[in-house]
Amino acid sequence: MKISIITVCYNSEKNIKDTLESVLKQTYKNYEYILVDGKSQDNTLKIIKKYEKKFKGKLKYISENDKGIYDAMNKGIKLSTGDIVGLINSDDILANSFVFEKIIKEFEKKKCAGVYGDLVFMDESLKSPVRNFIAYPYKKNITWHPPHPTLYLKKEVYNKIGKFNLKYKICADLDFMTRIIKKNYTFSYIREYLVIMRTGGVSTNGLKGYYKNFKEANKVLKKNHIRFYYIINILRILKTFKQGLSAKLFKNKILEKLKQESKSQVK
Repeated sequence: MKISIITVCYNSEKNIKDTLESVLKQTYKNYEYILVDGKSQDNTLKIIKKYEKKFKGKLKYISENDKGIYDAMNKGIKLSTGDIVGLINSDDILANSFVFEKIIKEFEKKKCAGVYGDLVFMDESLKSPVRNFIAYPYKKNITWHPPHPTLYLKKEVYNKIGKFNLKYKICADLDFMTRIIKKNYTFSYIREYLVIMRTGGVSTNGLKGYYKNFKEANKVLKKNHIRFYYIINILRILKTFKQGLSAKLFKNKILEKLKQESKSQVK
């Protein structure tokens, strides 16, 4: 199966090299890499063009104005030609070189619609855990959702569920996943870290970010006719704080697990 991996970016010169390198190092080679740039004003495009030859035809990019991150994601999904679609942010990296290989093996073994795993939020230097997002096995329960950057879906799911709703600036991914969960799709969980995510995005930027997330998430859950949406949203925020505590308490274990998984060959 072919993977389409999509990165949206805007003025990302500081960290996009790390993202590009993490994709380039993947052992599974049947993929296309689509970058959707929002008319960056820094050296982002120069860096992308520099890496283009290294990908030997697997990388393609567009650079044009958009209506925000979810509009850019929609463009990338529309351009994708793979059987499976995944998203990796321009500040983030794939946790190790075997991520694509593990995902493909899981799809082949479980015959599912989607595969997801764990995610760890790190500081800017990628040296210290900030949040430890353990996803746990799928339950058809609206309080559950996987870390979006770890979620790989068959292209047909996007074709049936539709695009990200541009009405939402922060929680369009929550809206999208809520729509998925309400359907009878099957998911498989890889009990490993698939993505290392830098903190500092719109939805993770301190108390202000939490407030914006909470406010918009209420609208998302209410619009999707979720009962007790306000309580569910509070539980989501509490889970976030729990993840932060876990990162502090188990810092060394998390770093060791990342190290071990980077060495684990796919059987």
